[in-house]
Amino acid sequence: MNLDDAKRIVQRVVNVFETGIPDGKYDALVIYKDGKEGSRQITYGRSQTTEQGNLKTLLSLYVQQKGKYAETLKPYLEKVGFVSLVDDAVFKDLLIKAGAEDQIMRTTQDSFFDKVYYNPAREFCNMNGLTLPLSLLAVYDSYIHSGGVPRFLRKRFGEFPPTSDGDEKRWTTAYIDVRHQWLKYHSNTLLQKTIYRTQCFKDQIAADNWILDKLPIMANGVAVNLPIIA
Repeated sequence: MNLDDAKRIVQRVVNVFETGIPDGKYDALVIYKDGKEGSRQITYGRSQTTEQGNLKTLLSLYVQQKGKYAETLKPYLEKVGFVSLVDDAVFKDLLIKAGAEDQIMRTTQDSFFDKVYYNPAREFCNMNGLTLPLSLLAVYDSYIHSGGVPRFLRKRFGEFPPTSDGDEKRWTTAYIDVRHQWLKYHSNTLLQKTIYRTQCFKDQIAADNWILDKLPIMANGVAVNLPIIA
């Protein structure tokens, strides 16, 4: 599998985890009690970025690109991340309309999720000598879901990555196992319900699908294939 196809499969699997379909729902907006100290926050977009996280960055990029709803959303930039907007019906409606109607929002999201999540995940893999698509999938999902590869989880297993004379498959397997257990027994019941993510990776390991070329990949009950490109 070439790098472009690997990227497509990796992102489509994570899109399913986040919004239920391989292409991702650009207008998806939900509210979870997963903010600071259990506070409610908006999560939005193709692969879901959070109000208390990088939503402001996404909207800033959209405003810079002069999208259809840019001027209406611009006054909110100084509020996102500082003032809770979970109950602001106008703001939420604008986000949904922009994702559903404006191609500029969709292309902005694609660039944003690459810049903020996928590219750093690729860099992590490069720095640690991880070359297999399944390793990239596990790392990218961790960046989307947890903001990176948490150091406290890495300290819970003894395997080393290839750049430290370790074996890639053993390192990735160990990380997936540790993250699975962390999610399964987390004090936050919302996180407990997300073990379908790591279970998907464990299933690929069991199927020896390190290249992610045994398709479709079942991601939380959804069949993921490469997109048909005209």
